[in-house]
This record gives sequence, C-alpha cells and structure tokens, in this order.
Amino acid sequence: MPTPPGNYRTIRSFVRRTGKMTSGQASALESLWPVYGVEATSGTLNFATLFGRSAPVVLEIGFGNGDTLVTQAHEHPERDYLGIEVHLPGVGHCLMQAEKEGASNLRIITHDAIDVLAGQIADSTLDRVNLYFPDPWPKKRHRKRRIVQLEFLKQIAQKLRQDGDFFIATDWAGYAEHIDAVLALDACFTLVERRRHAGDAPLDRVTTRFERRGLGKGHAIWDWQLRRV
Repeated sequence: MPTPPGNYRTIRSFVRRTGKMTSGQASALESLWPVYGVEATSGTLNFATLFGRSAPVVLEIGFGNGDTLVTQAHEHPERDYLGIEVHLPGVGHCLMQAEKEGASNLRIITHDAIDVLAGQIADSTLDRVNLYFPDPWPKKRHRKRRIVQLEFLKQIAQKLRQDGDFFIATDWAGYAEHIDAVLALDACFTLVERRRHAGDAPLDRVTTRFERRGLGKGHAIWDWQLRRV
C-alpha cells in the first residue's frame, strides 16, 4: 500500500483530499500497488532498474485519476512514465486503468512531489515533466501555495536532461498571469511555445478531466512548453 505523505514542509501546494473510494479502487490499491507502486523513501531511484530497461522517462506531477497518464503510457510504449499523486481514490482509479491497458511502462508514487524531486529523482535523469492543471489557489491569501514558483522551476530544471522539456497547462486566467510573471524572472528555461486556446489545441498532450471541467465553466486554456537551457 502507498505510504501517506509526511509533513516535511510548512507550506504545501496541495490539500490531501480523501474523497470517497470505491470498492474497486480500494481493491486495486491492495492488489496492484505491488506491481505499479513505488514507495516514498530517501533513496534515489534507478530508472533502468525500476522499469527493467533504459528508455526516456516522463514525470507527471498530480495526475488526478490517471486517465491521461495511462493514455500517454499506452500511446508511447517507447517511453517510461512515472506519476505522482496524493489523492488515493485517483491512484486507485489509475491502477485499475493501468491494469486494463496492460501498461508495463508506468509507475506511481503517492507522496509530495517536492519531496520526491528532492529525495528520489537524480539530477539530469528526466526527459520530460508534465504539470497539468495544478491547484490554482485563486484566493490571494493562498497564492503562496501555488506550485509554480522560481525555486520549483529551478528544481525541475535540475532533474531534466539538457534540452529536456517542461509542459504546463491551466484553465485559470489568474494562474496563467502568475505563471507568466514567474517565467519572466526565470533563467532555467527558454519558452518554446505559449498557447491560449478554447480546448481545441492542447500542446502535445491529451485532454484532461480537469480541462473539460474548466471548459464547462467557460474558461480558456493556457499551455506552455519550456526547455531547459
């Protein structure tokens, strides 16, 4: 079973919402975690050992229910995918979908992404990082919790290989402005593309559940592709 996130940082970019877990999700956590799960430890991961081969590794931070993560793993068998998510019902759903698709190139960690990056991911080992529709923390007093900050970008850059890519997407206009402001001060990445659209032009990704929810509320969508310099 996944190890619950610890309390290592004063300010976190997420709230660990328990939600209602179905019997299928609970069963998947019990039976499939030994197959796909990676425990949160202080040891650095060896991706060749973890996946049983040497291949490009894509990290997705906050994969929700895992539908997009599993789809990517299925559509790109030449890559290996590591997903991080703290919402256990979503993890259970992802495990069910992974088994259904027979995704052998997918692994999951249930822990705080910042801690995982710091303690388990070696520098210059990731080929791509995806951050799709992170919590926007729209209230002014909560904006310090937004995960996209200068230190976070620096941390992502350290873990990416030279010329590795970082993809971000949001449906919150205020968060898009915040991301643009942070990127204007950042020296770790160069902007490959910034795209604003109505859900009809996602940037090298599949449409997510959170994206469909935002579109239903009349939100626009913003995508960024950043490259480590």
